[in-house]
Amino acid sequence: MANKQRTIKDKLRALSENIQRNFKLRSNILLAIILIVGFGAAICRLGYLQIFMADELQQKAVDQQLTDTTISAKRGTIYDANGKILATSASVWRVVLAPVYFENDEERRFVAEELSEILGIDEETIYEKSQAKLYYSEIKRKIESDTREKILELQDEMKEKDINPNVVFLMDDYKRYYPYGDLASSVIGFTGSDDQGLSGIEYQYDKELTGTPGRLITATNAQGTAMPFQYSQNIDAVDGHNLVLTIDETIQSIAEKYMEQAIEEHAVYNRGVCIIMDVNTGAVKAMASVGGFDLNDPYTLPESALEEIRKLPEEERAAAESAALSKMWRNKAVSDTYYPGSVFKMFTAAMGVEENLVDESSTFYCPGYYTVTGQTMHCHLRSGHGTQTFRESIKNSCNPAFMQQGEKIGTELFWQYYQAFGFSERTGIDLPGEANDIFFSEDGSMLPVNLATASFGQNFAVTPIQMATAVCSIANGGYIVQPHVVSQILDDEGNVYSTTSTEVKRQVISSETAALIADILEENAVSGSGKNGYVAGYRVAGKTGTSEKKNDSNGDGVDDYIASFCGFAPAENAEVVCLVFFDTPTGDAYYGSQVAAPVFAQIMSEVLPYLQVATQYTEEELAQLDTIAGTYVGLSVSDAQTAASADGFTTSVKGSGDTVLAQVPGAGTPIPQGGNVVLYTDEDSAKTQIEMPDLTGYTVYDVNYLCSLYDINISITGATDSYLCTATSQSIPAGTMVSPGTLVTVNFTAGGFSD
Repeated sequence: MANKQRTIKDKLRALSENIQRNFKLRSNILLAIILIVGFGAAICRLGYLQIFMADELQQKAVDQQLTDTTISAKRGTIYDANGKILATSASVWRVVLAPVYFENDEERRFVAEELSEILGIDEETIYEKSQAKLYYSEIKRKIESDTREKILELQDEMKEKDINPNVVFLMDDYKRYYPYGDLASSVIGFTGSDDQGLSGIEYQYDKELTGTPGRLITATNAQGTAMPFQYSQNIDAVDGHNLVLTIDETIQSIAEKYMEQAIEEHAVYNRGVCIIMDVNTGAVKAMASVGGFDLNDPYTLPESALEEIRKLPEEERAAAESAALSKMWRNKAVSDTYYPGSVFKMFTAAMGVEENLVDESSTFYCPGYYTVTGQTMHCHLRSGHGTQTFRESIKNSCNPAFMQQGEKIGTELFWQYYQAFGFSERTGIDLPGEANDIFFSEDGSMLPVNLATASFGQNFAVTPIQMATAVCSIANGGYIVQPHVVSQILDDEGNVYSTTSTEVKRQVISSETAALIADILEENAVSGSGKNGYVAGYRVAGKTGTSEKKNDSNGDGVDDYIASFCGFAPAENAEVVCLVFFDTPTGDAYYGSQVAAPVFAQIMSEVLPYLQVATQYTEEELAQLDTIAGTYVGLSVSDAQTAASADGFTTSVKGSGDTVLAQVPGAGTPIPQGGNVVLYTDEDSAKTQIEMPDLTGYTVYDVNYLCSLYDINISITGATDSYLCTATSQSIPAGTMVSPGTLVTVNFTAGGFSD
């Protein structure tokens, strides 16, 4: 029995040992599996981090150890064609705090309070920044010199109070500045708060102008505190490139001056455009979208616009203000389209001549209207021009004659030439926001009535820059040029980085065709519908245009019109094209011959002499040329009268003295031959003033008579060769108090012409 019990115990012991052995084995296996899986996962993760995420983790480690501060690069300067600065980056400063130098809270409070008062920043905001353990904490950017002086005074005060002056320091910064204010505003454009270009050239060439910012890299310790400057690295900024424009400040100023006067005189509702372009290179010498805005204050609307916005419900004002700003900034010369009107007739004529479909012997009959597929369209001369030659049809600006020419050309050829002249595509001018044309269809297909209206420039729209570019081909012998406003890009040392190519794109008509059209347009500017664009002494070629917009944008119950004139000079071997265009004149006149042509003449009468274009006066013009007044002050009355008479002038003596104390016009002033010089012989007489009369609306004879009564000299411009010519503007406004002898320039316009 005892043996049996022993055997059972042995078996139980063996079973227990076997179970324990199996448990250990399983535990070891499980532990091994856990270790293998755990270490395997850790190894795999480590390998992934080291192989695939090494660069990212390394960058994060560097970011934790370094702080990176941007140093502004100086934005490039924009020059006009003669080197005048149109946009520059003036020096301003950043105010920076180095809180790590503070020794106690009292210093922090003092500096925060002083900076708050100087900079107009909340004191608590500055105080919070002062508690950081940093060497660089920007407080305010772009402070001016007067604020800079106050910061320097604060640093001196800090020294007196034993506060480390390095707590507050200044860093160079830049602010965009435009010396001419609103000149060429829509072309130049402006920048935002971070000096990024937002419109115009500033936007188009932002990459070239911006440059490369510098960097100030500072090391930090494990606690995030900035380490001393010996652990910093300074990478200098690289200034941006400079731009040389084709825009000439003088020509731009002339264009804007006369455009602004005409907009006021004719109550132009929707602004105006003037483009002056070199016919051979495409260089834009002036591009005026009047009225512009102050480039130094681009977000301020004119008071007239603000008054209209204030009339709106409050919830609509923000949207209205945004729309008004966009309109003010918009470059109408490239971003808007318009019906070209009769100016386009020069291209219809060129198509017919180039294809030998019309010539100088061709005749066209105008009974005052023309009917196409049942639709009758009238000539501006309702009684009709009768039978007229090809040359006369252009001078008469006869719509029926051009509808007949359009029929000869046909839709297919018309579309081909429309494309060849560049109207179907953007010109590619280096300005943002260029618009596309608006034609009858994308493939050029037209109904007969479409061709009829298109032949005289109605019911399709092009941009002003497209029109000016196309007219260059008439002026330069048939070649399409590339319009551009930037001629060169210079590096920060003044070396030429790149130059704009002036190669022509293609030849669209022959030189013979171009010469014939130019010759007819010259005759048109002398004795045809474009005679109000004539400039004495210069062979001007040009064409007027008046197009109907078929809407009522200004709410006066009358359809809107666009008045334009496009011409070039000299007619043979032309140098410049000038397009003048007014959108919705609401005054007494709206024809291009009445509104735009005189402005073209005024602009070109100053631009052509400035460009030193040679004069070719007729004998009649030579007889009317101005003569320079001599110096008569200091002479006796009798000697002064003798000298003035020898110079070709009459004289009037004011006062009872024996010696001339003053003269009007002054010495060196151009006066028409036979003009009157007023000689003042005492102080009382020199104070004499008269009121300038209103000379507008009078004929040349009447104006001369009025000026003689008032003892005023007159210089006459514009058309004066018929009784239909009347004064439309004067250089000195009526009602202005002037001295006797003052010279006033009066512009005359020929009536009786339509477009």
